[in-house]
Amino acid sequence: MKTFVIAIALFAWGVAPAYAQGRVLPDPAASCKAFKPHQLCFETPNDGIARAEYSSEPFYAVILKTAARCSIPEKERLQTQGLFPGSKVFSTRFECDDMEEFIRYTNVNDKFGFLAVHAGATLNEANKRLAEVKATGRFPGANIRRMQAVLVYP
Repeated sequence: MKTFVIAIALFAWGVAPAYAQGRVLPDPAASCKAFKPHQLCFETPNDGIARAEYSSEPFYAVILKTAARCSIPEKERLQTQGLFPGSKVFSTRFECDDMEEFIRYTNVNDKFGFLAVHAGATLNEANKRLAEVKATGRFPGANIRRMQAVLVYP
């Protein structure tokens, strides 16, 4: 009951509760107008409440490659997307080229860039995706990571 009262008070003050999270849209063909091609998109609120940031629901990804920050080119992401046509291949560019990059990811070292493929909502799904990745023979250091995408409002 106490949590419910706090949530109501937060809404009354125009603050979103911390537990609200957007549904991940992992289909690379999904229409994600507010997101850039290299970003994993998710549903965001359209309720007029001011927020510092908004997170996706937790999901699993297979980290295919890590590299120096801001060094993974879009061409490489697109080529890799061809290997996994049913699951979004994404990379981080937070605080790289321009000031319009507002998506960061949790449970990664922000000092490095990465290339990843969405691996599902469960560890079982992620293990299956990791097996697919390893079968390509192209990503020897691939590993599973549970994370969230975070929209940082400007």
